[in-house]
Amino acid sequence: MNTNTTVGAGEGVASDANMRQPRSTEHLDWRHRLRRVRALVVKETRQVMRDPSSIAIGVVLPMILILLFGYGLSLDVKNVPVAVVVEDPTPTAMELVAGFQLSPYFKAQITRSMPPAERMMLERSVDAIVRIPADFARQVNEGSAQVQVVLHGGDANRARIIQGYVQGAIQAWNARQVAEGKTVATGTVAVQMRLWFNAANESRYFLVPGLIVLVMTLIGALLTAMVMAREWERGTLESLFVTPVRIEEILLGKTIPYFLLGLIGLALCIASAKYLFHVPLRGTLPVLLGASTLYVMVALGIGLLISSAVKNQLVASQLAMLATFMPALMLSGFLFDLRSMPTPIRFITYVLPARYYVTLLQTIFLAGNVWRVIIPNMLVLATMTVLLGLGSRAATRKRLD
Repeated sequence: MNTNTTVGAGEGVASDANMRQPRSTEHLDWRHRLRRVRALVVKETRQVMRDPSSIAIGVVLPMILILLFGYGLSLDVKNVPVAVVVEDPTPTAMELVAGFQLSPYFKAQITRSMPPAERMMLERSVDAIVRIPADFARQVNEGSAQVQVVLHGGDANRARIIQGYVQGAIQAWNARQVAEGKTVATGTVAVQMRLWFNAANESRYFLVPGLIVLVMTLIGALLTAMVMAREWERGTLESLFVTPVRIEEILLGKTIPYFLLGLIGLALCIASAKYLFHVPLRGTLPVLLGASTLYVMVALGIGLLISSAVKNQLVASQLAMLATFMPALMLSGFLFDLRSMPTPIRFITYVLPARYYVTLLQTIFLAGNVWRVIIPNMLVLATMTVLLGLGSRAATRKRLD
């Protein structure tokens, strides 16, 4: 009986050891995986530090692009060359002319008749003609004054903006006349306008968040687009395949250093938006960083998927430009309103990650933490991150076959 009991206890101990062994092996396997990933990260980091082009793409290029686009790209129309035709320089007419001369939106050239103004319009030295008729003072006294405005319609959008500026200058003159107690031609309805989210009416408040999207799309895709392709060209990837390193570990080890490098470029872009271009940040910084981190991962995933499927660095870089930069510029809502696009094109924009990041940045910068906008767009970016990671792994595994 004692013997049987002893044997039974021994079997129980052996059984317990067998039950604990898979857990120990699994724990050891995860430790090995982490060590392999860490080794790959260290190796790739050293490669990045030895490669000046990676530093240039991740740090220098974002600053150059944000400065060039931020200062060079503007939808604001200022210093518009305009010909002001004053047929009779009465005090009333000259007060109206002064409104154009003192406005920062106009660069007024005074003429006494229409032919010189029409000639300047034909030569495109002016974009608009404001004609103040000879009997303007009499019309003002009668309460039915009219001013003729001729616009150059070559650029329809610019013409509409100039038209609004001219109307604003005339309305400002009208308000001054009323304040002085003079009789003017006024309507029966007074309009009070207020701009939400951009009280200064500065286009850079709208453009700079979109520029961050454009820069990070290009930088993130280029950083990883040539990684795997470079390994294929050098023949070093085959050496990794004969080691115990797994595909996902290779992809993770190559992505982490470029992710950190992309975060440096992102920080420079956000700092430039805040302190160089003075774009207000009405949302919270953690939300901004969370959304931006997701998008950096998406951009890196696009580049990694391309580089996993293409063995040539030149082809990978060209595909990255074609798949990221142009769609982000034209179809993200950065420059053009998506609602004005044809329905088939508008459907295509739903598969572009830049569309969601533009919405996130413009909301967080200008409106604040509007969760009904932030959460759905961040979920879409998170889903795209997972799908791109799975696609990169599948593309790399196909190369192994």
